[in-house]
Amino acid sequence: MKTEILEEKSIRRNLYRVLRKTGVNRSNICLSASFIEDLHFDKIDWTIFTYYLEKIFNINIKDEELSKFDDVNDTLHYLRGELLYLSN
Repeated sequence: MKTEILEEKSIRRNLYRVLRKTGVNRSNICLSASFIEDLHFDKIDWTIFTYYLEKIFNINIKDEELSKFDDVNDTLHYLRGELLYLSN
């Protein structure tokens, strides 16, 4: 249980780090933040975001998966599942 909490914090911290590298202001980052409405992502932001996500988490994200990311929480949920899959 404690390991799961630490892993969750680590994933969230790294996700927030990716968002900061994308240019998102720290005060705008929250789980419910929508990429389009709240964070104002454009095509370039998505490219940068994807690049850093893949690099920091050592994963490959397919375009059809990326298109399902409506908010930060969707991304966190995806990362949890992907990292759990890769660890098995």
